[in-house]
Amino acid sequence: MAYLPWVLAAPWVVWAVVRAGGLEAGFPLVPALALTPVAAATSVVPVAVALLARRWGAAAAALAAAAVLAACVLPRALPGPSPAVAPEGPQLRVLTLNLLAGGADSDAVVDLVRRSDADVLAVQEATPAAVDALERAGLGADLPHAVVDAAPGVAGGALYARHPVQRVGAPVVPSGPVFALPRARIAVPGAPPVEAASVHPMPPLGGAAVSAWERAIDGLPPADSGGPLRILAGDLNATLDHAALRALLATGYTDAADAAGAGLRPTWPGEPLPFAALDHVLVDARAAVDAVEVHDVPGTDHRAVLAELTLPAA
Repeated sequence: MAYLPWVLAAPWVVWAVVRAGGLEAGFPLVPALALTPVAAATSVVPVAVALLARRWGAAAAALAAAAVLAACVLPRALPGPSPAVAPEGPQLRVLTLNLLAGGADSDAVVDLVRRSDADVLAVQEATPAAVDALERAGLGADLPHAVVDAAPGVAGGALYARHPVQRVGAPVVPSGPVFALPRARIAVPGAPPVEAASVHPMPPLGGAAVSAWERAIDGLPPADSGGPLRILAGDLNATLDHAALRALLATGYTDAADAAGAGLRPTWPGEPLPFAALDHVLVDARAAVDAVEVHDVPGTDHRAVLAELTLPAA
């Protein structure tokens, strides 16, 4: 019994060390890191047990782990810093949604686009049938410009916009662990060139899948302070607790939900117990994040994320 407080504290201590040091590697550590907010919320348990048992060393170790986890997680509930120079250009509303192998209710998706006045819609797991259903539901009336790389199953993607688009790069042909990556230059009136992408690395559920997930995130276009304003929107199958995503942000992106103080709002697996914020809008740090909303959509296990942005003036 004397060692029970130490045994109980050990998982939280290890978790804190792995998270703070960005030491997650392989399966199952990488997917497990998505549970870091849960680990932080429960980290008071070993502290309380050690204090009740009067095991002061175990209590100190557990308290240190709780403090580290809190420092990693709690800032997401607070608004982040604004750009050094406040942008004075047009607003842009970016919406992203994983369609769950095309199963999302197309009428509900188009209704959300209209209610939110979205200017850009990034969808993942876009099947040919789902793309056709969105068109029949009237998406083209609101977002008439598109770059579509539909595919059966979960590998397709598409990008729709209110303003004219031009594809960037050659289409990524979905194959095995490689998912579509539709990219487009969007001509937003009054703003510099905006380059957007619908992103979807495969989920890191297994040893080979973790390697493919890492390659996909490492291969995403970095922010470019001297180039176009880049926006990456989609299901990254990653949270801010993953070192790979933090490295991408360090190139000059802002996570919109984190900047708006909404970084702890989960987007997966939907009702009834969502716990992980896997869906993101990553924005060039020269743009300002005005607000972020999360919406339920029938037919998919992901929630839609809407980011309202202010862009620099052209």
